Amino acid sequence: MSLGTLLIIILILMLVGALPTWSHSRSWGYGPSGALGTIVLVILILVLTGRL
Repeated sequence: MSLGTLLIIILILMLVGALPTWSHSRSWGYGPSGALGTIVLVILILVLTGRL
């Protein structure tokens, strides 16, 4: 498993944990999931272009 794949898996798990539907993150709003989603998107683009 490459480093890029491992990073994507970890960030997707963090994104699911930050969704405001969970009781521990309900008061956070959509900020954390939006920020993590942006990071996942950037890393996914880097992996697909072969730069990571």
